Amino acid sequence: MDNVVVLVEDEPPPEESGVLGLYVGTPLTDRDSGYTFRPPDQVFVYRGPLLRMCRDAAQLAHEIRVTVVHEIAHHFGIDDEHLHEWGWG
Repeated sequence: MDNVVVLVEDEPPPEESGVLGLYVGTPLTDRDSGYTFRPPDQVFVYRGPLLRMCRDAAQLAHEIRVTVVHEIAHHFGIDDEHLHEWGWG
């Protein structure tokens, strides 16, 4: 990956409430020869929702991994439907 940053925030923005993570950027599959280098794509991981849904450290570690893989997959152009099919939903 190039020009991608992973950030941890306490809570998602109000319009994204209920999510554990978020990808903000242009997926590689949507870039063409007219794409210009921009500020880094962003992968957000939201601490509050993850902590509230997990009962222990092992579950938290697992959910963080799933969340990060899921959001990075969006950078590569993989949609939610495929991620859920593959167990990364």
